[in-house]
Amino acid sequence: MIIVGELINASRKKIREAIEKADVDYIQNIAKEQDKAGADYVDVNAGVFVGEEPEKLVWLVKTVQAVVDKPLALDSPDPKAIEAAMKVHKGTPMLNSISMESERWAKLSPVIANTDIKVVSLCMSDAGMPTTAADRVKIAGDLVAGLTSIKIPMENIYIDPLVQPVGTDYTFGIEFLKAVTQIKEKFQGLHIMCGLSNISFGLPERKFLNRIFMGQAILSGLDGAIIDPLDKAMMGTIAGAVSLVGKDKGCRGYLKAFRGGLVAS
Repeated sequence: MIIVGELINASRKKIREAIEKADVDYIQNIAKEQDKAGADYVDVNAGVFVGEEPEKLVWLVKTVQAVVDKPLALDSPDPKAIEAAMKVHKGTPMLNSISMESERWAKLSPVIANTDIKVVSLCMSDAGMPTTAADRVKIAGDLVAGLTSIKIPMENIYIDPLVQPVGTDYTFGIEFLKAVTQIKEKFQGLHIMCGLSNISFGLPERKFLNRIFMGQAILSGLDGAIIDPLDKAMMGTIAGAVSLVGKDKGCRGYLKAFRGGLVAS
């Protein structure tokens, strides 16, 4: 299971303030905490700094990679910001994200063409948010065709089928889960990744619902998540779910999570 730590995002007030003040210690401490908690990638986002995003994103990349020996997820739709960040990033980064929306595709695809970058690919098109599994599978096919045509290998593609709130439409959860299974079966070799907290929007005890949905999504084929890795209950749920679906030989990941205090009855 590939974990992308989501906490260094300038839409969060304290992160924005730290970036504005160039508070290296604050950003680095959050990066180190996510690394220690098990993040495989650390997401960095400076999107609120209109007109300054390339410089701010470069600063984040340098600041985080000075203390964390992990690749980063470069979280921006701005091709100038992505291009600048890729130049200073050590190792192979992840792009978060591209979609089949014509403007976004036209801007970002030339930047990532013929590179080894990992690509989070949203099932979104000019028609808007998909609501059914069939809609998602269709857009996923377009994404795969587009990305492979610019020489992005299948194993570097991370399809995000986009979670929508079950409180709005009771079918949204099952349609997402069906899409995960169908995309994974139809396009061998790619990954499925998402941030799934939107499933519980507007409902009470959201973290409870999110953990249940995570287990269901892993059973359906999800193998990546953009989450808060400091959420011990969620990290424990992931370890348990991965073990129960037969993807944890010897239950080593689950036992490590138990010893790390992530599992409680």
